[in-house]
Amino acid sequence: MHLTAPTTRRTGIRDTDGMAVASFVLGLVGLLVLNVFLGPIAIVLASVALWRGTERRGRALLGLTLGVADLVVLAAFIQADSTISWSF
Repeated sequence: MHLTAPTTRRTGIRDTDGMAVASFVLGLVGLLVLNVFLGPIAIVLASVALWRGTERRGRALLGLTLGVADLVVLAAFIQADSTISWSF
């Protein structure tokens, strides 16, 4: 009887895959709320995941793109309202 889980994947790769997915989710949520915080976090997580060689490269790239889009949306609303905060 084998009591430990099979070690088919390294923990580091699993962590980078989680970072890639987290950057995607944070970038997506950041388009709606808290983009001043979630956008930069999504960019950092996606960059670290890509640098460490994640297997979910597409999600990391989407997270990076969405993080940048968060900041672009924020800049557009700052230009329109002259404030950092915005709401629907």
